[in-house]
Amino acid sequence: MLHVDRISAATSVAALPGGEPTPPPFTVTSVFTETRLDSWLAVGLVLAAGVYLYGVHRLRMRGDRWPVSRTVFFLGPGLGGIALVTVSGLHAYDTALLSVHMVQHMVLSMISPIFLALGAPMTLALRTLPQRPRKRLLAIVHSRIARIYSFPLVAFAIFVVNPFALYFTDLYRFTLEHVWAHELVHAHFILTGCVFFWPLLGLDPLPGRWPYPARALLMLLSVPFHTVLGLTIMQSSTLFGGDWYPSLGLSWADPWDDQVLAGGILWAGGEFVSVTMLAVLVVQWMKQAERESRRIDRELDRQEARQRAAESAA
Repeated sequence: MLHVDRISAATSVAALPGGEPTPPPFTVTSVFTETRLDSWLAVGLVLAAGVYLYGVHRLRMRGDRWPVSRTVFFLGPGLGGIALVTVSGLHAYDTALLSVHMVQHMVLSMISPIFLALGAPMTLALRTLPQRPRKRLLAIVHSRIARIYSFPLVAFAIFVVNPFALYFTDLYRFTLEHVWAHELVHAHFILTGCVFFWPLLGLDPLPGRWPYPARALLMLLSVPFHTVLGLTIMQSSTLFGGDWYPSLGLSWADPWDDQVLAGGILWAGGEFVSVTMLAVLVVQWMKQAERESRRIDRELDRQEARQRAAESAA
């Protein structure tokens, strides 16, 4: 009853950013029927996929090998994940339902950046670009700004602070009211996730990369962050965005229940991704230890062979 009173207190009915009408009740079919392909992000995704595939094609034309798994990771969960939450019908609900926005948050800042990193696009570019562009790319990668932002502690601070700065200030309401600001937040989520995950997991030649034990510890420290943020949203006594969601007048959605759902998505999804990432880092660490052990064994075998040859000659 209290929820109903709070919702009915909003007398004005707001339109979505850009003056678009409020969407119909959310269903599985809405993900397909509300799809739009006219956004700048859709164009960017198509261009990114085309450039990546062209690079793979150039490698194969000259007889070089590029792992199929990297291409699948980059195009599938990487770019495909971004498209799923921004180009599909979900985009029609990202300013109408906080829970949908949180799904976007999770995918854009945590899931897709991981698979983009596993696709190693920078390594592909360094192997296919001509000499002059390749030198410029290396200069950017090893620049002072890149070293600062890719330093794990700096990236971790940005990754942790950004959601609190967005959701607990008036900035979130501003992004709900302006299309360009909302899309800028999407791009910011992707960039923040790449800055955090690529130094930890990526295969690209980034400067100042930490050893695996330190990476695993940093990933472990990120687990409580999602718990705190998710529980804070679930237990909040105020609606995020002020009266924005009640003023939409959606008869099929309760803003308070949806906010609890949004916090639960962030809590459970964040912990799942963090624990999965921690497991991946441990597996990579073990594989690196095995490779190092085999390298040492080969070196010892070569030394023993040289010693035997020297004794035979003597």
